[in-house]
Amino acid sequence: MDRPLLKKSFDFAVRIMKLHRHLQVTEKEYIVSKQLVRSGTSIGANSEEATGAISKADFTSKISIAYKEARETSYWLRLLYAAGYLDSRLFESLHQDCQELCRILCAILRTSAAPDFLTVHCSLFIAHY
Repeated sequence: MDRPLLKKSFDFAVRIMKLHRHLQVTEKEYIVSKQLVRSGTSIGANSEEATGAISKADFTSKISIAYKEARETSYWLRLLYAAGYLDSRLFESLHQDCQELCRILCAILRTSAAPDFLTVHCSLFIAHY
């Protein structure tokens, strides 16, 4: 398992939790912030679970889930920014970190027996962002 992924996903989760608290306490935003904290912390949790995978299929499944959660987190961050809840500096920082996690997870999936469609999907994702 890629140890930088575990550190980066943990650090990202901490930032997301702090943002969640700010959004609820200061902005009184409860719906999207709850979705954000769920998906943003799930990236690291699933990456950590992958380190204890009992099979290659289990490993790939956990990393795939982490990737999907990272994509979802990217969506919630973009939505919060578009709705005016995040300033551009905070958004750019968090979104950049989220995209980095997506790229790392794609690379892991590519090298862990991912099917051809995933390779194409990851390539499209990287080209889009």
